[in-house]
Amino acid sequence: MESVIRVVPKDDFSLELWFDDGTHRLFDAKPYLDRGVFTRLKDPVKFRQAFVAFDTVCWPGDIDIAPETLYDRSVPLDD
Repeated sequence: MESVIRVVPKDDFSLELWFDDGTHRLFDAKPYLDRGVFTRLKDPVKFRQAFVAFDTVCWPGDIDIAPETLYDRSVPLDD
């Protein structure tokens, strides 16, 4: 399983991600913002509070997304 080592939240509710396997990817979080606890992340200020912990992306308030979801549903970026 890949681990997230860096995250940069973007203004368009996407996450620029770096994984421990050396890949650099982009995850579109918009489809998740109408589901469960993720609705709290519709506030751009809260969304930009993303941080890496426990090998994945987390937000204050015990919100996180599984690292395998982030990897499998993201697209590669050219460096």
